[in-house]
Amino acid sequence: MDTRHMQYFMALAETLHFGRAAERMNMSQPPFSRQIAMIERTLGVKLFERNSRNVALTPAGEYFMKDCRNVLGQFEEACRDVRLVASGMKGELRFGFMMHAAHSVVPQLVQLYAESRPDVRLVLDERTPTEIDEMLVAGTLDAAVTFDCGYAPHLQTVLLARERLRIIMRKDHPLATVGQIGPEELRAEKIIAAPAATAPALRSAINSYFSVRGIVPHVVLEPRLQHTIIQLVAKGLGVALIPASLRTEPGAGLISRALTDAPQLDVVLRAPITTKNPAVSTFMEIGKSIQRTLL
Repeated sequence: MDTRHMQYFMALAETLHFGRAAERMNMSQPPFSRQIAMIERTLGVKLFERNSRNVALTPAGEYFMKDCRNVLGQFEEACRDVRLVASGMKGELRFGFMMHAAHSVVPQLVQLYAESRPDVRLVLDERTPTEIDEMLVAGTLDAAVTFDCGYAPHLQTVLLARERLRIIMRKDHPLATVGQIGPEELRAEKIIAAPAATAPALRSAINSYFSVRGIVPHVVLEPRLQHTIIQLVAKGLGVALIPASLRTEPGAGLISRALTDAPQLDVVLRAPITTKNPAVSTFMEIGKSIQRTLL
């Protein structure tokens, strides 16, 4: 028994007429009748009551008709779905992003993709930049928003935005009244920053900001996550250079200030060049459309 045999049965069950059922299946009546007889022999069940004038379903036939309709419907849906998945219209896309990107490009990117591909399930995974790089290489992420760490020939890259760093501090900090702050003013300040192992591009930008003036930043704490950094600054344990997108809600009792010649970081959308997920191409195209509006 296969789906073709179910279609023979359904044609007769729905028409209750051998001639019309055979015509529906593009067959002459004798071979069609033999197919129905073969189905009944295979099942060991009589599905139809028939005489010279009428054809009727048996109770077993009526039950079998319901199951065949379900099975054929599921089969047709499976055929349709596999074509949609192959074309990128359906399936799953595992998307990673840095925490601060949730305050900038990620909401728009997710919204536009969800509108364009409503049948693709987006699996969102908030990670550190280093974790994102590792997961893209391992193939456990299909695409991700992260900082540009330089040339990556194994990845396709779309520049989404350029983001400057700002400094955050408590509102009662002596520098809170200064309009713009440079590295000289921060020479003696305690700095809270993510370690290079977690966010290499961000930490490199912070270190370079000081080193061009011959200053070694006094880094006292190195949390992995930006939210933790903000909370530690709120406790008066230091100041921090953070992406500008986080300044909108730095937290109660905190204030952000512009930096003189502020470091700038490229925020990029990346995906493996060798990806086999057909849903990725549209995701990257939407990234390019965002790029045109943000840059």
